[in-house]
Amino acid sequence: MSSDGDKRADERVTINKEFESFDAFIQEYVTNISRTGVFIRAQNPLSVGTRVNLRFTVIMDDIETIEGIGEVVRLEKDGMGVVFRELSTYSKDLIDKLLTGRPR
Repeated sequence: MSSDGDKRADERVTINKEFESFDAFIQEYVTNISRTGVFIRAQNPLSVGTRVNLRFTVIMDDIETIEGIGEVVRLEKDGMGVVFRELSTYSKDLIDKLLTGRPR
């Protein structure tokens, strides 16, 4: 028998969030981001196991974009925990900058 259920694994929900400033990104996300994942506030969180395309656009000196693929691993009343499954080196570097050298 062939399994038709395999198609679903390729379907991903896109989470695309734009911030008007780097400070706004920090206020909303830095307390919730790590090198391994991010907590995303959501009124209707996705199911555990959902694969998501992540795209966060922030304005620093230029417009910067953190993007990659994540997976929902935890649900809470105000959102969901998403583990990074794939991130570009550039995105990893941006997250490192966020975690180690936050602007004042």
